[in-house]
Amino acid sequence: MSDELLKNVLEAVDAKADKDGWVSFPEGRLMTLYAGHDGVALTISKVEAVKIAHGLVRARNAKGEHFLIGAGDIFGAALDGGSDAAIARKAGFLG
Repeated sequence: MSDELLKNVLEAVDAKADKDGWVSFPEGRLMTLYAGHDGVALTISKVEAVKIAHGLVRARNAKGEHFLIGAGDIFGAALDGGSDAAIARKAGFLG
């Protein structure tokens, strides 16, 4: 997933950046990122904030764990929570 596509996903859920560059979701919204590299899959769930820079995505989940992933290795994102039916989590992937 390109940096631009991921930024568009964040705009769709009205995510806001803080002074440190972390982009957080509105109250009650979380994201699941799906990544893969050389046949190995990684699912990062309950992501509450991301930071995107120079082709890298840093994700922070609700437990305070941090993940650093190449943006090109992310192939999908699912959005949880919120009342907007257009972007509420559905079967399949976004991106």
